[in-house]
Amino acid sequence: MSKRTQSIEDCVRDSLESYFRDLKGTEPSAMYDMILQVVERPLLQVVMHHAEGNQSRAAEWLGINRNTLRRKLLDHKLIP
Repeated sequence: MSKRTQSIEDCVRDSLESYFRDLKGTEPSAMYDMILQVVERPLLQVVMHHAEGNQSRAAEWLGINRNTLRRKLLDHKLIP
């Protein structure tokens, strides 16, 4: 029996549905910023790992400027 691989979009959708269930009717606030924060940090961590710490390569893979990547890494305290 083969296991179906979920897309990233499906995983995010499932997580958001679970988040709303966990709220049990309480209204969320500032979700946009919260989602960006919780997605951006692991994205940067995984990409930097696979780029073996090479910021230029990671920035290219992400489609952002190296200076922008560096600022984001600093913002998330992923580099000193």
